Amino acid sequence: MRTVKHPLPSATLGTQRELISLHYGEGSGPKIYIQASLHADELPGMLVAHHLRQRLDKLEAQGQIQGQIVLVPVANPIGLSQWVLGAALGRFELNTGENFNRHYGDLAEAVAARIESRLGDDALSNVAVIRQALRDSIAALPATTELQHLRRTLMGLSMDAEVVLDLHCDAEAVLHLYTGTDLWQQCEPLARCLGAHATLLAKESGGEPFDEACSKIWWQLSERFAGRYPIPPACLSVTVELRGNRDVNHGLAAKDADGIIDFLRHRGVLKGPAPTLPPLLHPATPLAGSVPLAAPTSGLLTFLVEPGTLLRAGEVVAELIDPLSGQVTEIKTPVDGVMYAHISGRFASAGTKIAKVAGTQATRTGNLLGS
Repeated sequence: MRTVKHPLPSATLGTQRELISLHYGEGSGPKIYIQASLHADELPGMLVAHHLRQRLDKLEAQGQIQGQIVLVPVANPIGLSQWVLGAALGRFELNTGENFNRHYGDLAEAVAARIESRLGDDALSNVAVIRQALRDSIAALPATTELQHLRRTLMGLSMDAEVVLDLHCDAEAVLHLYTGTDLWQQCEPLARCLGAHATLLAKESGGEPFDEACSKIWWQLSERFAGRYPIPPACLSVTVELRGNRDVNHGLAAKDADGIIDFLRHRGVLKGPAPTLPPLLHPATPLAGSVPLAAPTSGLLTFLVEPGTLLRAGEVVAELIDPLSGQVTEIKTPVDGVMYAHISGRFASAGTKIAKVAGTQATRTGNLLGS
């Protein structure tokens, strides 16, 4: 294993942070990129990365890695340092208010300008040309702030990979995935290996999240050069939501690390027979069909069902209790689907989105991820 330190520019006098990446394997085989805790206060991914590191150390020593695996155990040293009155604030950068998992720019135009005269009839050759153009385009991105440098560094490490796994978590949740609509066939084995209760699909979810930046470029270029040059979806990029933010324990982390290793073996990145895939818990559904349930009024919140429950339209998910008047307000799901996440707080103000249900029919448009 090779450790690489990527210094970030000093944000203020007397300070310096760095991003650290761990590199396994060598050669011309597939490249896999895995990062943890881009939202720095979402910690299950860090523990999964710890377990992955132990497994990858052994696999590399045994000569089982075919290609390259890049592991970034702490993807956001900026957010990790943001503590205010004892509370960790790792989702938004305090200086700009920007979400650390948004604003990964669209490179389609820059890459298209570099590749048009170099594409041909061979799809694999086109993939190699595009990956080199991606590396060159990312290197040319302007970056003056520490946050911009962090984003550019993460993109430079990941954009030429065959598989990108971005490890996150929700508040209180079952394991679920986000990926591109056109990538479900590639993603299904991962959903099986990890035991995902929901997989949310979108071609464009809004806000330019990290995972989408890595994969969207491929279908953008395919559409741009349709009928002229073959361009396959050469990057499976997935946001992996590792349950809730309190699910930081060795049992779950070891299970998730083993699931990722099984998936990599299934992809042929690791030597040895492909594992038998577990059954798929739930089919993929459109992200536009994920329905946020909102509190119509303020009150004490009590959930009547747990994340992972398969619901029918009209079922009561939670109650809002006004302890002053004694009034109880039921919150019901308007659609059939899996309730895959809910908030961790137990008091809601009016309008608070308290839970998410993965419905099967697209009902929403616009920014599908929120803040």
